[in-house]
Amino acid sequence: MQKTIIITQDQKQILVEHAKKTAPAESCALLFGHEESGTSTVKEVFLTQNTEDSPVNFTISNEELLSGYKEAEKKGLEVIGIFHSHPHSEAIPSSTDKKFMMINPVVWMIFSNKEDQLNAFVSESEIIPVMIKTT
Repeated sequence: MQKTIIITQDQKQILVEHAKKTAPAESCALLFGHEESGTSTVKEVFLTQNTEDSPVNFTISNEELLSGYKEAEKKGLEVIGIFHSHPHSEAIPSSTDKKFMMINPVVWMIFSNKEDQLNAFVSESEIIPVMIKTT
């Protein structure tokens, strides 16, 4: 079954601007919303800081992750996705991303600054593309 993530044009714009502003380092964010029958709906974008300030890796601090999860819970939402950017490469999971995708089984959205492209993936027994539906 094809998985889908629904995101508004405004939310997409917030993520793309965050990626462009953070370059040449990778940007990162949490996506809050609901997941039902293979469709994830983004209700809110929670921008985070890349503590590594690296063009090839990102880390969200434990404090910021905890704060994000608490914020989502307070609003009756779940963390349904992780966003990050690839400033100098394609919008596909790197080998590091694939490792972390296995322990974070949510939708991973990746924006390529180089190609101005946004893609999404999920890790099940393999890496599966997720359809992005913009509203």
